[in-house]
Amino acid sequence: MNAPLTLDLTLASTPVGPMALYGQGEALLGLTLDGGHDAGHPVARHLARRLGAFGTRRVDDAAGAATRLERYFAGDFSALDEQPVHLLGTPFQCRVWTALRGIAVGHTTSYSQLATSLESANAVRAVAAANGANPIAVFVPCHRVIAADGTLWGYGGGLPMKQWLLRHEGAAFRPLPTQAELAL
Repeated sequence: MNAPLTLDLTLASTPVGPMALYGQGEALLGLTLDGGHDAGHPVARHLARRLGAFGTRRVDDAAGAATRLERYFAGDFSALDEQPVHLLGTPFQCRVWTALRGIAVGHTTSYSQLATSLESANAVRAVAAANGANPIAVFVPCHRVIAADGTLWGYGGGLPMKQWLLRHEGAAFRPLPTQAELAL
């Protein structure tokens, strides 16, 4: 009988709240925007669907991602691009997630622009669904996808977190009318 897979797990404290990082070797496999890391968490369930049952071991810096997150929050935006990731999804999801990594810091795109860039202009909803299923938020910057009118739509960590990340990166968007800052 094979021993169950063991992933590295780091719980990181960030300016926008706790995050859990799942790594395997040099690659980041998952990131939770709420610090959750039990087997029922959507990111853990996603990883289990793709990898099979797994256990975790606590480490200080899974795949080097905690250090890169610190650098990102300190203003070194290149840290996100330097992080190796292992995308675990359908071929279509992986195409969308790869395209997300191509959106430069300080820039945004709309769901329809993203679909068009993937030569799937009629698949806006499928692109939005893949964006929402992204298991490696921040490093696969789904927060850089906004509505065509510049407003914020959907984010696993909540719209105030999305707004905070976009402001941190200097991106242009229409701010949330009711909350200018992330309440921590």
